[in-house]
Amino acid sequence: MTAIDRCALSYKTLLELTSGEHRRWRDWFVEHPNAWSVPFATGRMATVGGVVLHIFAVELRYTQRLLDQDVTTWEEFQQTSIEEVFELGDHARSQLVHFLTTAPEKELERVLTFQTLTAGTVSASKHKIASNIFLHDIRHWGQIATVLRQNGFADQWAHDLLLSDIKM
Repeated sequence: MTAIDRCALSYKTLLELTSGEHRRWRDWFVEHPNAWSVPFATGRMATVGGVVLHIFAVELRYTQRLLDQDVTTWEEFQQTSIEEVFELGDHARSQLVHFLTTAPEKELERVLTFQTLTAGTVSASKHKIASNIFLHDIRHWGQIATVLRQNGFADQWAHDLLLSDIKM
C-alpha cells in the first residue's frame, strides 16, 4: 500500500471543515450584510446571497436523493435573507449528517439515476453524490470569497484546511 491508497479526507473531516466554514460565514454576513447583495453572476446566482442559497439548496436536494426522499423543487426555495438561507443550510446539513451517520457503508455503492437542472440525466453512486456535495460546497465558497475580496470585503479568515484546527 502506498500513500495514494490512503483516504485523505473522510466524510467526518469534510463535515467538520465545511460546517465550521458555514458557521463562520453566517457570522461574517451578519456583520457585513451589504456583502449579501454583491453581484456575482446571473439568474439565481445574481448575488452572493443567491450563490449561498444555491449551495444549500443543492446540498438539500442531493441529500434528499441519498435518503430516497422526494426532492424539493427549485421553485420551493424562496429564502432570501441571511437568516432564512442559513436556516436552510442547517436543515440540509442535519439531513446529510443523518444519512452519513446511519447509512450502512454498502449503501454508498447504490447507483441513482436522476434528472438535473443543467446536466440532463445523471447516474452516480451514492458515494459519488455524497462526495460531490462537499466539493460543490468548497468550490462555490471559494468563488464567493474571491468575489467578495474583489469587491472590497477583504476582512476574512484563512479558509485553508492546513490553517484550520482540524486534526489529521
